[in-house]
Amino acid sequence: MQLKFFPLSPLLLAIGLTGCQLTEDSSDNAQLQNNENASLEACSEIYSNEEAISDCELARDGVVEVVHPNDDTLEEGAELTDTPDIHTQAVVTDVWERASANFSLPIPDDKRISAQRKWYLKHPEYMARVVKRAKPFLYYIAEEIEKRDMPMELILLPVVESAFDPFAYSHGRAAGMWQFIPGTGKRFGMQQNWWYDGRRDVVASTQGALDYLTYLNEMFDGNWLHALAAYNSGEGRVQRAIKANKRAGKPTDFWNLNLPKETRAYVPKLLALADILKNKDEYAYSWPEVENVAVIEVVDIGSQVDLAFAAELAGMSLKELHGLNPGFNRWATSPEGPHRLVLPLDKAAAFSQALAKIDQKERLNWVRHSVKPGDSLGKIAKQYHTTVKVLKKVNELDSSMIRVGQAIMVPVALQELNNYTLSQEQRLASLQNSGASKQKVRHTVKTGDTLWDIARKYNVSTKQLAKWNGMAPGDTLRSGKTLVIWQEGKAQDGVRKKLTYTVRNGDSLSLIASKFNVKVSDIGKWNSLNTKRYLQPGQKLKLYVDVTRLNASS
Repeated sequence: MQLKFFPLSPLLLAIGLTGCQLTEDSSDNAQLQNNENASLEACSEIYSNEEAISDCELARDGVVEVVHPNDDTLEEGAELTDTPDIHTQAVVTDVWERASANFSLPIPDDKRISAQRKWYLKHPEYMARVVKRAKPFLYYIAEEIEKRDMPMELILLPVVESAFDPFAYSHGRAAGMWQFIPGTGKRFGMQQNWWYDGRRDVVASTQGALDYLTYLNEMFDGNWLHALAAYNSGEGRVQRAIKANKRAGKPTDFWNLNLPKETRAYVPKLLALADILKNKDEYAYSWPEVENVAVIEVVDIGSQVDLAFAAELAGMSLKELHGLNPGFNRWATSPEGPHRLVLPLDKAAAFSQALAKIDQKERLNWVRHSVKPGDSLGKIAKQYHTTVKVLKKVNELDSSMIRVGQAIMVPVALQELNNYTLSQEQRLASLQNSGASKQKVRHTVKTGDTLWDIARKYNVSTKQLAKWNGMAPGDTLRSGKTLVIWQEGKAQDGVRKKLTYTVRNGDSLSLIASKFNVKVSDIGKWNSLNTKRYLQPGQKLKLYVDVTRLNASS
């Protein structure tokens, strides 16, 4: 195999694409976990009677249990962008105040609302974290709701659905800030493929959510509580509950419907939040403000682009850019679109001007792969973290037939893959490495394996197993997939050995580190390596490995 890296454009060389590797501080993560545990004080410690305890548990069910790589998409203490110098006619300076001034849904004196309200009032630190995540997107969402003349209470729906976390993934295979399952997401225009998941794209999912809610509102003759209940549990279930009440001669309003436990708490959560926000002064509740000005802009990029390249061109860190564009699964935007990026408003114009000067082919990094015996387009695509479809397109191939010695042009990531910290692979790697106080065991899925079988083998619950691996308990397993299981207790006194590892085709520092249970930074230190540079097949690496942990996870 011959590898040749083709130079990027002179403009790109001029701005010096260096990137910076971002790592998470385990002590910070532990502190965040401690804060979260503190916020989830047992309901039995707050209330005395069983009914109140049950309502409290409903209130916090699903509130903070989301899969997210980090509480912030920005480094701790950093701001998304300086507030742009915008002349606005708005009198209201806070988006939340703007929204609450237009709330219209009635809030009855109902015990379910009371239970939700008590929980939120007791945990103001929860809302502080949620608003921090919402801040870049809140003005945009408010604008979209107003354009459609929909209830402004809907601005609170992502709080209930996902704690405003675009990376949230629930037990029901729902993803994104607005929590769409795959089928409903596709139904309302959200593409989902190897490169991109529109359910996590803030623009696509917001448009889809408002389209879906409009459809539901029309289906239920303008009844927004029925529409919200249907958004949570499905229109068919709410329709059946309404018909059942009609047959029994019972009222058909939301409060009298026989709906699932989760749905009976879902609408009260939103109404409780609306009540607190509308009357925050009376409740002496510190609801964090968000400035009532646009801070992001959607930029047309016209073609696929490496996210690291785009970040440098925009003068942002890769993590900041990906945090604003969470729909992209990989190291680049999708080759088939959408060809857009969400950028800070004060960076959008300069980015667009710079990008316009760069040819589309120079927005990616390329290697020339010489086909060797045993190669296939599928194997090459997997090696370089791309797809067969892309290889066929860029090489103008009519079929998947290739011959030994043939040169295949392949788009590749500009930086080491572990630098793309919010890509799907790195989010999963971060999640699978989050149980540092326990012993990690790896299980390779075999044909016929189920989550239940694997969970029983390792004496863990299917819910735990799914959560450790960024899955839902009902997800299908594929043969060859590696699952991580965290077992109680650390390995016994380790046996540390020095190994020499020969780099193979397709290897990266993150893959090698994962395989030997070591850190990328340690490999760099042991070998005096720049961890941002590519490895070369045949290269020798010195590793210091705890072979007891290696054996346990093999």
